[in-house]
Amino acid sequence: METMSLTETLLEQSFVYRLWQAPFVAQKFAPVLAHNNMSRVNRVLDVACGPGTNSRQFAHTAYLGIDINEGYIKSARKRYGRDFIAADARTYRVAPENRFDFILVNSFLHHIDTGDVVELLSNLRTLLTDDGCIHILEHELPAPGSIARFLSDADRGKFMRPLEDWESIFTGLFHPIVFETYPLTGAGVTLWEMFYFKGSALK
Repeated sequence: METMSLTETLLEQSFVYRLWQAPFVAQKFAPVLAHNNMSRVNRVLDVACGPGTNSRQFAHTAYLGIDINEGYIKSARKRYGRDFIAADARTYRVAPENRFDFILVNSFLHHIDTGDVVELLSNLRTLLTDDGCIHILEHELPAPGSIARFLSDADRGKFMRPLEDWESIFTGLFHPIVFETYPLTGAGVTLWEMFYFKGSALK
């Protein structure tokens, strides 16, 4: 228990978090690039943006990163010089003319329980433009006995879910456009089992 507490404390530090994530950033984001013409994106909201790593994917468009961790936000502002604010995505609001056509939620939802996931996504749905989409990169719960399951069990996020549970949550709020699984690998070994969901708001 003490080891996990130390790990969680360390990962709250932006430098440690960036170092831990660095080998997997490109792999994790690859499905988004494969399924979207990024040159057509106008306004991006990066939810639970952490220390701002995703902002590099949106160098030529309007971008806003939000995170409840003020330390991450301060680090992101200093490092990337983009727009970042400390905010709770469950209650964040914008004027209708400032809504977003691209909302990214990258590896965050497995940190919160189902009630908070639904509350968060319900609010994000109101922040989309009429033609906008939400883009979710998340972990699915791997099979027992695998390396991926060991790493999943050691993760800070305590709400890894089977793929069918994720699907049930998302399709209650969004019309699915893309929903595909993919591995994150290291040295030819699957370390995490991921999925990419792209959806538009249900009318």
